[in-house]
Amino acid sequence: MIDFHTQALDERLRLVDFDRTDASTLKALVEQDLKIADEFLDNLPSTDEPTTALDIIGRFNRLNLNLNRSFGILSHLNSVVSSQKIRTAHHDVLPALSAFSTKTGQSVGLYQLYKLVNDNLEKLEADNALTRAVELALQDFTLSGVALDDDKKARFAEISARLSVLSAKFSDNALDATQAFALPLSQAQLSGITPSGLALLKSAGDTYKAKHPNSVLATDYVATLDIPMYLAVMQYADDRTLRETLYHAYNTRASAVSSYGHTEFDNGDIMSEILALRQEKAKLLGFDDYTQVSLASKMANDKDEIETFLKTLAHHATPFAKADLADMEVLGKTLGLDKIEPWDTPYLAEKIRLEKYNLNSDEIRPYFPLPVVLSGLFDIIGKLFGVSFKERTADVPRWHTDVQFFELHDKNGLMGGLYLDLFARTGKRGGAWLSGFQEKHKDSQIEQLPVGFIVGNFSPAVGDLPSLLTFDEVTTLFHEFGHGLHHLLTKITLSDVAGISGVEWDAVELPSQFMENFAIDKDGIALISRHVETGEPLPQDKLTALLNAKNFQSGLQTLRQIEFGLFDLRIHGKGLSGYDEILAVLDGVRDEIAVIKPPASNRFANTFSHIFAGGYASGYYSYKWAELLSADAFGKFESSQNTATHGVFDPAIGNAFKSEILQMGGSRPAKDSFVAFMGRDTDMGALLRHSGFVK
Repeated sequence: MIDFHTQALDERLRLVDFDRTDASTLKALVEQDLKIADEFLDNLPSTDEPTTALDIIGRFNRLNLNLNRSFGILSHLNSVVSSQKIRTAHHDVLPALSAFSTKTGQSVGLYQLYKLVNDNLEKLEADNALTRAVELALQDFTLSGVALDDDKKARFAEISARLSVLSAKFSDNALDATQAFALPLSQAQLSGITPSGLALLKSAGDTYKAKHPNSVLATDYVATLDIPMYLAVMQYADDRTLRETLYHAYNTRASAVSSYGHTEFDNGDIMSEILALRQEKAKLLGFDDYTQVSLASKMANDKDEIETFLKTLAHHATPFAKADLADMEVLGKTLGLDKIEPWDTPYLAEKIRLEKYNLNSDEIRPYFPLPVVLSGLFDIIGKLFGVSFKERTADVPRWHTDVQFFELHDKNGLMGGLYLDLFARTGKRGGAWLSGFQEKHKDSQIEQLPVGFIVGNFSPAVGDLPSLLTFDEVTTLFHEFGHGLHHLLTKITLSDVAGISGVEWDAVELPSQFMENFAIDKDGIALISRHVETGEPLPQDKLTALLNAKNFQSGLQTLRQIEFGLFDLRIHGKGLSGYDEILAVLDGVRDEIAVIKPPASNRFANTFSHIFAGGYASGYYSYKWAELLSADAFGKFESSQNTATHGVFDPAIGNAFKSEILQMGGSRPAKDSFVAFMGRDTDMGALLRHSGFVK
């Protein structure tokens, strides 16, 4: 039997020996685990005894845990250290995995076992976790086509397999298109770029020169489309032509109109096929469109409810967005700009932030070195939830030297483990995310603690200094740790509904959005900021400026998220026949929502991985939906400041949030968990207040 288990630390962590995870052996391990699980499904025992049925389900689930683990390693490495060998191995196993997943969801024998358990929950003395897991499993069977005839089941399986391949190809193209661009810079083009930005561009230049050893460059600096390097130019470069060049390069990636010529990564046809197949899948299941399929397992009732929510929020945000734009237009005229273009807005925003709040985003970066931010974040989590992190990086194998590993403990002992891989680099997918690699689970045969991977694309360390985070990166780190806490703090020991598993997709972002609030609170900032060289705290004037600027351009940012959410909802609610129609829907949403219109060449949708390669199809609205929940929940902590000495770090309220939301995982509907914590349903007033839309 092939395995990559390492016994470096507590056996229950089941940590991976990443020193031995080569692509071919990983592929063989996935195929081995898949074969064992598939054979079990083919020879599934039948029974009329509910206790036996539950035992059979448990045996099959353990085989799936093994399969999820082996593929999880391969999938993770394909995201963070992608190479041709890893990519090929990953893509080679996708069709068989998709076929097995569909076969599982359409297994009448397995479905009947779950039905037998469901009909005898009282006899089995089932707890809430098992009851909820069975309920969700039966829903999954329905959405997987268990009731279809054989011909439709076969077509459903073909669609699922094809979608898995298309999504992987979409991600490949987005990554390859991003990495295909590099622009050596002249001395004149460096004007306005900050010292930390120059350091990032120099690191990109070093990488470029290593790949092109015979090249002769005008300077040591190279612009790329990796987010830290891209923003270093877009926010600060005085050269408007340079900003325009990078804007078009970034926003035409993976399209047929790529401004830098790499049309081989065009995702247009892939997007069209993905939407057509999702629509066909919905029709097979008896739904009108894919949005109905998506919402069947979410908090929101239907797309009308979501549209009303998003449009109401847009109504409140639009006056503030127009005021944001007016500020930029005034400044633009003083700089000789007759018309504000999208490549001007990040640059003007930074100048207005400095003028209005005396806040220079780059000047505060030295006060947020990553080690200090992490230490403060751990302190905040400890105050709120009574847990502590212990670094064990030196004790575990890792997939890259940048990676750190931490154990999480409470007063009763070890709770789980968390890897951090935070810096942008070649071969790494863009964005930031938590991979809930290993869920908490305990039964008569196995006990495993939760382990997760938090991945980011933050500014890397330069020279002798540690990584100096932008405040946006600080907020992103808090966001991903919210997901991490949801994964790690669960008390549920049934993997199907432990941690994030089984939580409705539009509630998954509640803990992550919630944790962001502590990064922009004055007490939180005091814990996470200290000058990298002097150790001095963030000066009072900069702290005041940062707090005052909390909702800077919140109107524009909110409309942008609403634009994405409505676009996602509408392309999945229509029977679109081609790529041009996808663009037409996006243009229509922009006409309705946006106050800054991008140029016709903009192809943002071609790298919208959340919906074309991730889990957010017909669900991108979840970010704003969950922000409503999180703002409301955080309001409970804010109100405690008037009556307690703990400020927003009230341990009693923190413990209630932990016990009613974080620890419950998916063992009950998310709405029930929210109401259990708040004592009532949601109130949009908190979101409007937190967004700065209440004068």
